Amino acid sequence: MGAPVAVVLTSLTLLLGAGVWVGFSLMGVGLISLTVFRDIPAATFLAFDIWNSLNTPELVALPLFILMGEILFHTRLSETVFRGLAPWIGNVPGRLLHVNVVGCTLFAAVSGSSAATTATIGRMTLAELKARGYDEDLAMGSLCGAGTLGFLIPPSIILILYGVLSETSIIDLFVAGIVPGFILAASYMAYIAARAVLTPDLIPTEPIGVSWADRIRALKDLVPILGLIGVIIGSMYSGIASPTEAATVGVAGALVLAALQKAITRETISLAFLGAIKTCSMIGLIIAGALFLSKTMAFLGLPQAVAGAIGGLNLSPFGLILLLTVFYIVLGCVIDGLSAIVMTLALVLPLVSAAGFDQVWFGIFLVIVVEMSQITPPVGFNLFVVQGLTGAPIGRIARASLPFFLIMFAMVIMIALVPDLVTFLPRSM
Repeated sequence: MGAPVAVVLTSLTLLLGAGVWVGFSLMGVGLISLTVFRDIPAATFLAFDIWNSLNTPELVALPLFILMGEILFHTRLSETVFRGLAPWIGNVPGRLLHVNVVGCTLFAAVSGSSAATTATIGRMTLAELKARGYDEDLAMGSLCGAGTLGFLIPPSIILILYGVLSETSIIDLFVAGIVPGFILAASYMAYIAARAVLTPDLIPTEPIGVSWADRIRALKDLVPILGLIGVIIGSMYSGIASPTEAATVGVAGALVLAALQKAITRETISLAFLGAIKTCSMIGLIIAGALFLSKTMAFLGLPQAVAGAIGGLNLSPFGLILLLTVFYIVLGCVIDGLSAIVMTLALVLPLVSAAGFDQVWFGIFLVIVVEMSQITPPVGFNLFVVQGLTGAPIGRIARASLPFFLIMFAMVIMIALVPDLVTFLPRSM
């Protein structure tokens, strides 16, 4: 079995190293492996597999949620969220730095994308926080960390992909992501508050006078996003709508919000659809390549071979999770999290299932670990987003994000020790 493993790893390394797109690289590895080790018409098999892989009803929700996020990205939603949140958290230790966390948490619930969440909230908050005298490193770090919540808090694009690839209920995954998502957000806020108390120089000293009347008036700026979240999440969890139907409602709601903000123009709609098409094309290509490579590896018996090799290490279930955590963190340093999941899931899922882990639990674990890869150089997407917003060096942004990386690592340990944090809500539905 050593020869197929060597061919797969070598060809994948050469193709990715040559700059070939991830989707084409995965297809190329599958074609090479089948040509070398199996006497079947590899090209014909690839053509049929691409059609069957992408012709899946569950995938319809994906482009709709992406389109919804793109439409909202071109509205003034981030500005209204900032105005609505500022009066409520202006006197909490850390003050307006919490807008990064709460704003990303809210936008994650209507976006599903980590990069889109970071960019949308960051383009409003970073300049405002800097102008008011807040510590720039803490502002950048909190944005990078909180922006990763776009992967975890439903509706999450990456959870939809995991659900399709692993044949796990997407609604169960969405429900399972709620508690860990809010625990992470609360942990980020607790860290910011602690830093503000221990190092007061990081926060402007002038008090912010806010009356309860100001807070009540600010709620009108939060009503649009809270209403959209309520409609999307509520329709799915109440059983009224499937994820695809909820995504359709989300797109309609995004268009209504854009119309109310007078943000609907030919240019913005064109940009939103073009952005959605680009993202969906990229993800679709990766999915097609990953599923084809997964079937190829199954033909070659690689999942069983890898499972046997790791099983020979006699690791405990907790030791296996620790090994996988390190593996995905290292992998995330050189490849984006989405690609890492689709490339490895066919090998990893049988291992965790054999170790007795619930597939819903593993999906949430995987997303949190991938969130960590979003802020690890050199291929941390959130780092590049924040660099584009601020012009700061990647190294500085990565150092500022380190505490939030460690919080996510602690979250991985927590859900491994207390899996009910993930599985309780799906079981109770």
